[in-house]
Amino acid sequence: MLTTLKNGLKVGLSTTWTLGKIIFPITLIVTILSHTPVMDWLVRLLSPLMGAIGLSGEAAIPLVLGNVLNLYAAIGAILTMDLTVKEVFILAVMLSFSHNLFVESAVAKKVGLKIWVVLVVRIGLALAAAWVIHLTWQGGQETARYGFVAGPSQEELTGWGAILMQGMESAFFGIVQLAAIVIPIMVFIQIMKDLKWLDVFSKWMSPFTKVLGIRENTSTTLAAGLVFGLAYGAGVMIQAVKEDGVRKKDLYLVFIFLVACHAVIEDTLIFAPLGIPLWPLLLIRLVTAVLLTIAVAFIWNRIEKKEADAHQYEKNIS
Repeated sequence: MLTTLKNGLKVGLSTTWTLGKIIFPITLIVTILSHTPVMDWLVRLLSPLMGAIGLSGEAAIPLVLGNVLNLYAAIGAILTMDLTVKEVFILAVMLSFSHNLFVESAVAKKVGLKIWVVLVVRIGLALAAAWVIHLTWQGGQETARYGFVAGPSQEELTGWGAILMQGMESAFFGIVQLAAIVIPIMVFIQIMKDLKWLDVFSKWMSPFTKVLGIRENTSTTLAAGLVFGLAYGAGVMIQAVKEDGVRKKDLYLVFIFLVACHAVIEDTLIFAPLGIPLWPLLLIRLVTAVLLTIAVAFIWNRIEKKEADAHQYEKNIS
């Protein structure tokens, strides 16, 4: 057991180091940029789009903050605004699909996926969901009433030194949080592997992974991403690629599922202070993830079959 714990700790530290080298500089850079005119420029750029999806111009602020920083920053901004229940729900759905793009896209690249695919899926889902809700939900025009929440500090920082310190502090605590989640996960997975529990878990998950069109050896990655989040699920995915021989096709399908539905507990409960219904938010994410992954897998399999048939035809006539 001691050897198992040592191996798990070693893998956890290695994964934390790999992801930390991505998260720290990006968090630092984005925090600094948030105190420059770049943020205002992004807000002005997005404002014309807001009306088409049922949002006021100022709603661009939490969208920008959520996508370049995190959900906590977005919620902190929403709490300062007078928005309708419908606007807040649309923002919650959009942000659940698309947030923390810089860090999580960089992590996706580290796994071996193309950043543009991740961005197209996440931003596309956010915009499509907002447009559908805007067209189909005629209610929710009353002003949103927020619950009590301690949002992020909105104090004005003076001087680049203070801004730099805040960026380094945010980046450091981001790594600490990452380590606190990734290391125990990796130790637990190592125990599961050595005790052969992982094989049993994969069999339990096989009906679900089969429906999605992916192999059983992606089950641990899928579960980690669903519970702990996209970045942490990617940490498990990096190790799975090394040890379990996960196919590139399955990587894309799992990541497509997880960009639509990940960290289902935290990313759902975090919106509770905004006074919106949480079950519809969770169901929208889960149903979208399942249907999107099944559709992509079906199309991908059809393309592969056509290519295989064409190759066999060419082989027969040659």
